[in-house]
Amino acid sequence: MDVPAPRSGTAAHGAGDTRPGAGDGAGQPGGYRRIHGELTGLGYTVAPSTVWKILHEAGIEPAPRRAGHDWRTFLAGQAKTILAVDFFHVDTVFLRRLYVLFFIEHGTRRVHSAGITAYPGCEWVTQQARNLLMNLEDHADSFKFLIRDRDAKFTAAFDAVFTAIGVRIVKIPAQAPRANAIAERWIASARRECLDRMLITSGRHLQLILGEYVDHYNAHRPHRALQQSPPAGRAHPPVQGTRIRILRRDRLGGLIHEYAQVA
Repeated sequence: MDVPAPRSGTAAHGAGDTRPGAGDGAGQPGGYRRIHGELTGLGYTVAPSTVWKILHEAGIEPAPRRAGHDWRTFLAGQAKTILAVDFFHVDTVFLRRLYVLFFIEHGTRRVHSAGITAYPGCEWVTQQARNLLMNLEDHADSFKFLIRDRDAKFTAAFDAVFTAIGVRIVKIPAQAPRANAIAERWIASARRECLDRMLITSGRHLQLILGEYVDHYNAHRPHRALQQSPPAGRAHPPVQGTRIRILRRDRLGGLIHEYAQVA
């Protein structure tokens, strides 16, 4: 499944075209012709153009699209069944470039750090995909779509790991990282909150640092999309009151602070 590149305007007419037949009116999926059909089924004899005229005079303009759901609607409607994958790189103080492969669940924003290597070959990437599914166990059955870019490291063998369990591969357009925005946003958060503020010396060092940050991100960091809850949820809801003791926990040598209520 390939995602079409974004296009400007509408599928058939401009947004300001209000001629009969120019768009779907009344905010109903099918527009004035759908309303005309419903009226016909109820025994009312009226021309489609009359329905359009009534809607137009009432200030109900045509809907902006006729060509089905857009990408944002798809992501919102299928969030609980979408898994995304991406790479990013980290340069060590010794000028060695390391590559990080990760997956992120759209519904919960939970991140899975799949592996770190200086040589991300196709076989290595495919093996990390197998390892992820083994770690997810039964939870893997909840996913129906995998969003990825067109990187050559994502081969047919990689795709087959997911299609074997019924997951559909969704390839975003070339040079369109915003189509995988949730994964890109996590990369930006990891860099801004952690990696850009530390000197990485080796792959082992990066694995320890990133593992600590991923644990913080999944178990503690609040998210606006999750009503300020972390991806893993909160074990105990916060207690309201004035006499509450707060415990601060420092992570990554004090780079990140976590706060929790204590009895």
